[in-house]
Amino acid sequence: MTSDRRLEILRAIVEEYVATQEPVGSKAIAENHSLGISPATIRNEMAVLEEEGLIAQPHTSAGRIPTDRGYRIFVDKLATVKPLSSAERRAIETFLNGSYDLEDLLKRSAKLLSDITKQVAVVKYPIIGDSQSREKMAISGTAHLARSGDGTDLSSILEALEEQVVLLRLLDDANPTVNVTIGSEQKDAHLQTTSLVTVGYGLENSQGGALGVLGPTRMDYAGSMSAVSAVARYIGRFITESAQ
Repeated sequence: MTSDRRLEILRAIVEEYVATQEPVGSKAIAENHSLGISPATIRNEMAVLEEEGLIAQPHTSAGRIPTDRGYRIFVDKLATVKPLSSAERRAIETFLNGSYDLEDLLKRSAKLLSDITKQVAVVKYPIIGDSQSREKMAISGTAHLARSGDGTDLSSILEALEEQVVLLRLLDDANPTVNVTIGSEQKDAHLQTTSLVTVGYGLENSQGGALGVLGPTRMDYAGSMSAVSAVARYIGRFITESAQ
């Protein structure tokens, strides 16, 4: 396992790459992150990270970008869920408080998640009273994919998202704990240049549905995890209060 110092350099690379969309060099890390080490030391540690398969050099420039494995280490060991500001919490409640029933709330939730994260948002919910336990989907924000600017094959991704079965399957593994699926971990081959952040929602002791956001692997994981968690909590509260 890589050292704590290399993990902090990996964190810096991920954060810089998400912010700038450009390969990250040792100079940028030294200038923008207070690691207390020289660019030369950072370069040496980056070489080890590259040997470990956590970062890669996309072309002959000195910069590096995270690999899927690097993002996985970042999410599992380094990413901390960003607390929403009071203004963000109020904005969520104000937008969702206008809902007149559960279906409207969930459609609003998809739109809100997409707006907050700038990713594609998907919400799955059961058809109330349906004896066959069928489910409906709400999706919002596919246009954000076109703005990602990372060279992904948009046509195959959009084609996959048009398939209702694919959308439902994306949320199959969602549970009350936020889950992140990164790049090559995606089951659908057309989506393996994307990452998915999901969570379930519902009553306290039962899951009613699931929601998530889909975007390029170069996404703000901490922010996306925070957003899906916050919206799921609100939906769960709405369902609990409606059942009383």
